[in-house]
Parts: sequence; structure tokens; C-alpha cells
Amino acid sequence: MDFLLDPNIAYLFLLAGVLLGLMAIIAPGTGMFEIGAFFCLALAGYAVYNLSFNLWALIVLTLSIIPFVYAIQKPERERYLALSILGLVVGSVFLFATEGWQPAVNPLLALVSSVLYAGFLWIVVKKTLQASHTRPSHDLTALVGQIGEAKTRIHTDGSAQVAGELWSARSEKSIANGSLVKVVGREGFVLLVEKYTDSK
Repeated sequence: MDFLLDPNIAYLFLLAGVLLGLMAIIAPGTGMFEIGAFFCLALAGYAVYNLSFNLWALIVLTLSIIPFVYAIQKPERERYLALSILGLVVGSVFLFATEGWQPAVNPLLALVSSVLYAGFLWIVVKKTLQASHTRPSHDLTALVGQIGEAKTRIHTDGSAQVAGELWSARSEKSIANGSLVKVVGREGFVLLVEKYTDSK
């Protein structure tokens, strides 16, 4: 375990653990991120316990989680995400203490790792937020109430053209091919329809 007492190795484990922990916050329930984060942070914690560390850097590292959680709740909170990434980078680089203000971590390693870390986290969070706030293109619930056309006879089964796409459809009463239909519900990927009559 002596290799963990190298600040550069400990720094990489710390960075990996924090990154996996943040991924677990973004995508909870996978199990893989949580286990990976625990493993890496446990190894980094061993190094922190046995090496000198800057308390202020540990505080900065811990507090940077707060703007991160706030940033991932809604889009257009980039400044909080940037603040969180800055805190995580500064806190991790300066965590292991040396005399003076220079970090114990190799400056080149810190620079490359920080750039990759910040870029990856920025892209992943932005894409995740965009995906979570984008309405699915095949949201069947949004089809309820729309008017379409029966492409086959519809009763216990059949198909209908709705919103420019062909869907499996079912109706309580028989509907002839070519009739206008109105979507009144859905069961899975099957649309429940009824014959549409314009009341005007």
C-alpha cells in the first residue's frame, strides 16, 4: 500500500473517486458508480490519513458539492457548475500539503488531469440536463387527443397514421380503413382510438 502514499497516485484516485461520486449523483441507482467511487475514495482516504494535507483544500473540495447539486437540478445554471468544477479542481490539486503554496502533485499531471476532468464533467452534465429536459420524440401520452387516419380496419387490432407515423391501434368498435380516428388513450405502444366525427 506504500504506492498510495505517493501524492500523484493519491491525487488520481481522489479525482477518480470524486468524478464517480458526481456521476452517481447524476445517474443514481446504477450501483457501478457508487461502488467505484467508494473504492477510489477509500484508497485516497488512506493516503490523506497518512500524508499531510491542507484543511482549507479539503473544505473547498467538500463545499464544491453544493453548487454541483444545485447546478444539475435545472438547466441554465452553468455558473454554478463552473464554480463547482473550479472548487473540485483547486481542492484536489492542493489537498496534499507541502511547504509553501506549491501543490505536492506534479504540476503537469495536475494541469492535464484538471483540464480533462473539467471538460468531461462539463460536457456530461450539460448533455444529461439537455436529455432530461427534452420531451421524448415518441411520447405516446402526447398523442392522446390527436386526429389520425385508419390505415387498416381497426377493431381488436389494426394500424393508424397519427402525427406522421404509423402506430398499432385498437378500438372498442370496428372502424373502417380510411376513416378518421381520434386517439383516446394508449396501452403500452398501442394507441386506443375511436372513430372521429367532426361535430361542426
